[in-house]
Amino acid sequence: MTGFAEKIEILSSRSKVAERQALTEEATKTSVILPFIQALGFDVFNLDEVVPEFIADVGVKKGEKVDFAIKIDGKIAMLVEAKPVGARLGDTQFSQLFRYFTVTEARLAILTNGREAWFFSDTDEPNKMDKKPFFTFDFQKYDKAQVEELARFQKGQFAIDAIIEAASNLKYTQQAASYLKKQLEEPDDDFVRLVGRQIYEGSITKNVAEVLRPAIQAALDEIIRDRIQDKLSITFRQESPAAAQAAPEMAAAEPEDGIVTTDEEREAFMIVRAIAAKHVPIERITLRDAKSYCAILMDDNNRKPVCRLYFNSATTKNVGFFDANKAETKSKITVPTDLYLHVEAIEAAVKAYS
Repeated sequence: MTGFAEKIEILSSRSKVAERQALTEEATKTSVILPFIQALGFDVFNLDEVVPEFIADVGVKKGEKVDFAIKIDGKIAMLVEAKPVGARLGDTQFSQLFRYFTVTEARLAILTNGREAWFFSDTDEPNKMDKKPFFTFDFQKYDKAQVEELARFQKGQFAIDAIIEAASNLKYTQQAASYLKKQLEEPDDDFVRLVGRQIYEGSITKNVAEVLRPAIQAALDEIIRDRIQDKLSITFRQESPAAAQAAPEMAAAEPEDGIVTTDEEREAFMIVRAIAAKHVPIERITLRDAKSYCAILMDDNNRKPVCRLYFNSATTKNVGFFDANKAETKSKITVPTDLYLHVEAIEAAVKAYS
């Protein structure tokens, strides 16, 4: 997996360069899409594996071509339709790929512009491409789990039955996740009524729904924070024994630079991660300690400060929060868990960079 993940990192860099240069479709194919197919383990120079400009005549339309057809054991396994990196993937490109899909034996299709890749199958009706992708991958913004899912499409791991089964599960999982994410951000009327019927005796009128809405949203936020905090705490406890075992018996010398990250700073860092996890993968939230303060950053980038911890004083603790202009405002706290009182400030910073 490590080798494949490294290949995806390289593709991510290529995608960013291509997007900055607003490349044409042909240039996007050369710079990102062909390397992507190659990263999956297919020989792009072997016509027995990758067929460019594959003819997929549709009805009376002759000369219809899909950009690439990928073969496994002599059979068409996947179709790949390429678009310029600046093109927005949508219904127009979907309908084109839909036509190609119905006249080939392929059960998988990829629509990509070098920034995103949408994966389709025929889980709803045989030989008829689903209207929604069962998996989407953003080359510039992804997490470990998505890379692992993408690895299924490697030539060495390719198992069509397993992929189709996973596609069916993924499709419904992603749709459910998308719906729940919307409810987390702003519960709609139907969701408020659904929950309201479990906690309110009486009719859920419009006025009642408006009263319940903020309470339901706050409850959802609290559940997510608690679950993430529990997972982070478990991870921290699991790592601690190993760290203690690896530590030398003698007292550790203070670092030469005099910077020591305290337990309270680490706890605060985990809390900020828990809050940010609603919007971004927690791996993007990083800690960088300094003598005067401990910085919590997005993407380990000094230009993306989430907050600063001023915990060095023996009597007071302050946290610096940043507005849209990156102007810092300090707030006094007593214990790290007081950060939950500043969720809006932390989320605002995270959203600004994501």
